Amino acid sequence: MPKSKRTKKFEKKHLSGTIQRRKEFAKVKQNHQLKAKRQARRDEEGRSSKNNDNGSSNTGAPSTADKLGEMSVDDFFSGGFDISAEAKTDGKKTVAPVIGKRKRTLGTPKDQNGVQESDNPTSDEEPEAPTEDHKQQLEELAKKDPEFYEYLKANDAELLDFEGEEGILGIDELAGSEDEAMEEAQVLRGKKGGGTPNNELTISLVRKWQMAMNEKNSLRSAKELVLAFRAAAHSNGETTSKHKYNLSNPEVYHEVIMSALTGIPEVIKHHIPLKEVKGGKIRLDTSSKSFRSLTPLLKSHAISVTHLLESLSDEGTIRQTLSSILSLLPYLISFKKLLRNLTKTVVEIWSAASNKEASRIAAFLVMRRLVVIGDAGIKENVLRITYQGLVKGSRNTTVHTIQGVNLMKNSAAELWILDPTIGYTTGYSFIRQLGIHLRSSITKNSNEAYKMIYNWQYVHSLDFWSRVISLSCDSLQEATVGKESPLRPLIYPLVQVTHGAMRLIPTSTYFPLRFHLIRSLLRISSTTTTYIPLAPALYEVLTSAELRKRPQKSTLKPLDFSLAIKAAKPYLRTRVYQDGVAEQLAELLTEFFVLYAKNIAFPELALPVTVMLKRWLKEMGSSGGGGRDARPQPPNPRLNAQLALVVQKLESNARWVEDRRAKVEYAPDNRAGVEAFLKEVEWEKTPLGAFVVGQRKGREEKRRLIEEGREEKRRLIEEGREEKRRLIEEGRKEEEKKRIEEREEGRMGDLEDDDEEDEEDGEMEIEEGVEGEADVGMDEDEDENGISE
Repeated sequence: MPKSKRTKKFEKKHLSGTIQRRKEFAKVKQNHQLKAKRQARRDEEGRSSKNNDNGSSNTGAPSTADKLGEMSVDDFFSGGFDISAEAKTDGKKTVAPVIGKRKRTLGTPKDQNGVQESDNPTSDEEPEAPTEDHKQQLEELAKKDPEFYEYLKANDAELLDFEGEEGILGIDELAGSEDEAMEEAQVLRGKKGGGTPNNELTISLVRKWQMAMNEKNSLRSAKELVLAFRAAAHSNGETTSKHKYNLSNPEVYHEVIMSALTGIPEVIKHHIPLKEVKGGKIRLDTSSKSFRSLTPLLKSHAISVTHLLESLSDEGTIRQTLSSILSLLPYLISFKKLLRNLTKTVVEIWSAASNKEASRIAAFLVMRRLVVIGDAGIKENVLRITYQGLVKGSRNTTVHTIQGVNLMKNSAAELWILDPTIGYTTGYSFIRQLGIHLRSSITKNSNEAYKMIYNWQYVHSLDFWSRVISLSCDSLQEATVGKESPLRPLIYPLVQVTHGAMRLIPTSTYFPLRFHLIRSLLRISSTTTTYIPLAPALYEVLTSAELRKRPQKSTLKPLDFSLAIKAAKPYLRTRVYQDGVAEQLAELLTEFFVLYAKNIAFPELALPVTVMLKRWLKEMGSSGGGGRDARPQPPNPRLNAQLALVVQKLESNARWVEDRRAKVEYAPDNRAGVEAFLKEVEWEKTPLGAFVVGQRKGREEKRRLIEEGREEKRRLIEEGREEKRRLIEEGRKEEEKKRIEEREEGRMGDLEDDDEEDEEDGEMEIEEGVEGEADVGMDEDEDENGISE
């Protein structure tokens, strides 16, 4: 019976893969069975060899050499290449049979005669045989074919050196070699009487490694340098007893760090060359023997670099480390977990306000490189970690951090436009998350629910997505490419969420936040040519109670609306705050209408706003004159004057457009004619455009003066601190000088007191001596008198 179409389709889609998996499973199962059989056969042979050894010692059984001689070829090869040897006497080592290749272990048990067993399958002289054979072959090659030998010497010196092959083989045990070396050193030290191993690294050894890497691209030196670099990276706040090398000298530490950061990438590039194709992508054969051999070295070096970045504080070293890891990123693409940890560390440097701009840009270059060369999973992971770092780094916004926050938003927006498809998926999920936060704050019956929305992180998030859409959905770029950006569908949800956040609490306290969000929407509207009605949101500010009542006098300094999302309570109902709100209103109204200054429908677009502004000015008494029925003076004449100027410019631009519109001969349904209306005229040449250009220059000049004032203030504060430090230091020196003088005076006083005491003692001794002489003279006179008598 022939197979049906459905059966063939099922076999093609499902059955072939199932059969392939079953075959692979059968192969694995067969390998495990063969291994179990070999192991059982080895155990049986081990037990039989023990019995034979015991029997031979008692009954004089034939020797092992005789057994090997009697063994057939099939029996010999079925034994798994067991290497047997006679037990050597006279205190020499015995070689135990070993199957396959093993690592040498320390502290092996000893036999009954006190001889230490060894897991090494060969003697100490055997490993040198391949090296000697290779050298001998190279010498013969140099004699037989000198031209080919010179060619190899010029193009592949590592092959002739043969040390590189040993280095490649030695890198496979990079993870375990350090522990083995430390255990061996500890055992040796324990035999000598205890103590810690002396593994102090010297600068001469580091320079020797560096020279070998520079001249020969030696992998053995690279391996040792990676081990030393690991010890240096983990030396901050951690014990270095578990590492092979100890770095106590600062010069050696610096030399190891610089040598590893500059030398290891060059060695890896030499042994594993890269191929870069169009679009920044790279081609790397990860299945090659060189890559598999260098994998432990790559992982160890990348982990050490990640740990080092977490503890660095010097800006120059941070930039050097980031530049070093930038060239190694193509080799780390296969290690997802390691790359994720590295990305988190780099994003922390990029989002930290304490780092300088140069370090943050260097971190951004690493992130951008990952997005360019990575696959879809790596790109999405990098974008998500970047957004998390942006939200975390924008928590505190001050005059000192606002530039760094803007740097983060602009640089992160460039990452999203590198791959618009993945940018759309991640952008949609994050904008949806913002919308969920907004809905939960509206539905919650809590007085603190609005704080989830009215904070700097939420405002910066909305502003960031407006920058992403502005960069990716630019109408000029789309016209050049010939298709719309995949991120264009995100305009509508972002505008809706922004409008909802803007009207959540329509009080005068949060007018600064409303102005921030309106600027974000203006950015979207200007680049994407999408009409977003912003005039109603601005008119709501004008009709609030804050601007209808007469302001109070205040001595507060003007509020900086670019650094605030909430007005403090002392600012409310003050002239300072009303003047600032008036400036923001006039600026945003003109910035909104200038987007359509050349549009053929500008008169109809500006008419409703012009009528409402005139009505508001009339109600607030700006047109009042003298006399009995004169209207009172307006609450804030400055606000009224600015709004009257805006009305004047809108009417002037509307008349200008009407004059040119009267000359056209096509109907409004002619889309091509409508789009081409005033296309050759620059927007700066329109009446409203010229006014906006002048206002922008004035604001830039004002901003420059404010910034200069801040810099001058910082300079004076720094000078004051330096002067204070100088005075404190002088005071300390003066006190020290006085203390020394008092000490000297006290010492001199003690010496003078001692001299006075000595003089008094001398005078007393002299007086006593004189009195004694006088007594002696009196006695002599008495004696003479007695004799005479």
